[in-house]
Amino acid sequence: MELIAHENKIDLGYSASLLYSQHSSADKHKLEHFLQNNGMHDLITTGFLLSVDPDRIIIKWLVLSGHPFKIFNKMAVVWYMFFNREDVLWFKPVELRTKWDHRRHITEPLGTHGHMNCHFDGQLKSQDTVLLNLYKCVSPKWTYDPHVPEPVPWVRNEQQISVQEVEME
Repeated sequence: MELIAHENKIDLGYSASLLYSQHSSADKHKLEHFLQNNGMHDLITTGFLLSVDPDRIIIKWLVLSGHPFKIFNKMAVVWYMFFNREDVLWFKPVELRTKWDHRRHITEPLGTHGHMNCHFDGQLKSQDTVLLNLYKCVSPKWTYDPHVPEPVPWVRNEQQISVQEVEME
């Protein structure tokens, strides 16, 4: 697996945390999590830097899951995916899928506790799980550090350094 480190800018005391993503031939790339928040910084992988591209789109992928409560012919009442009516209405245009590869959409919300009627392309089984894929663009988190030193300007030195020949014995 190849990981790509993205830009870490320092500007007026602000610094951005690094983001890592897998290299792919597409224009969108999956976010990779590499450190936990336990404060330990151990070497966990090695690799190489392919590019530092600030225009690269990094995607975070989430999956919401629910369970069929009542199953009819091609309809099912799904619960435990949402917990209020507004969320069901918000995600109504998004396609649903199941682990047994049935696909369709939310028909209508039922009640006020997040239950919903869903229509599928086949009959669900009782052990099936209904899934909703969500994608989100990720950008680096900016943090303020008052102790960030000013960057040192790079000056090219044009002087030639003479190399003295040393005899080896």
